[in-house]
Amino acid sequence: MRVLVRHHRFDVVSVLICAGVVVALMSPSPARAGDGCALGRAAPLTGAGDARVGGPTPEIAWRAGLFGRTALYRGLPGAGGVRVGGVTPRDAPWLLVLRAVEDRGGRCWLKVRLPSRPNRAAAWLSARRVVLRPSPWRLAVSRAHRTVTVYRDGAVVRRLEAVVGAAATPTPGGLFSIVGAWPSPPDAFVGSWVLGLTAHSDVLHRFEGGSGEVGIHGRGGAGLVDPLGTAASHGCIRLANRAIDWLVQTVGREGLPGIPVRVR
Repeated sequence: MRVLVRHHRFDVVSVLICAGVVVALMSPSPARAGDGCALGRAAPLTGAGDARVGGPTPEIAWRAGLFGRTALYRGLPGAGGVRVGGVTPRDAPWLLVLRAVEDRGGRCWLKVRLPSRPNRAAAWLSARRVVLRPSPWRLAVSRAHRTVTVYRDGAVVRRLEAVVGAAATPTPGGLFSIVGAWPSPPDAFVGSWVLGLTAHSDVLHRFEGGSGEVGIHGRGGAGLVDPLGTAASHGCIRLANRAIDWLVQTVGREGLPGIPVRVR
């Protein structure tokens, strides 16, 4: 079975389950080519110094930006790994790096989180095919406390009150990343912004033509009925509009895709 063979003929790339509302997410611009990976290290990047490329830590996460269709492998080529499909910027412009290794020929390979089922979906790709960028940002979602905590360089910047999945349709747990950030009318059910995640519902495998993708979004209209701090959604994570506006403005719309989101 191929890990990811998604080809979209239209601009709509994803459908989120957000408390009964279907949200079509439009494809962002593709990432631009830039610095690559050499000997397992990133070329000099502002704020990153000579930090080694690898999986996310409390202080730094690496994002792999796609600038074209990129081959995916299950395992490392030359060491028993086989090609299992491909991924494009329309699937996700930036992917979270989970691990980085060199092969015997000195080539750098990256294991990345994929925006497809299952929620732990991951594959390897060549670092020569992406642009690497570090990020000091990460989000932590607590289903028990119903909060989203924003971290920068390992330190708490702000803790935001949220609505999480109801008992029958819980927000899935695990390590995910943001796929993209899309504006929405503030008075719409999903509020002013929708942040698509690589997460998928463990309960709703199909939802209004989509595969049950989960996101973080604002609150408006009928979405205001459920108070912050409750468990009432179909799996999405709802924030106050002012909170998600702050998040997008602080991190930057272009800086959000690919950053880690840990849900516990």
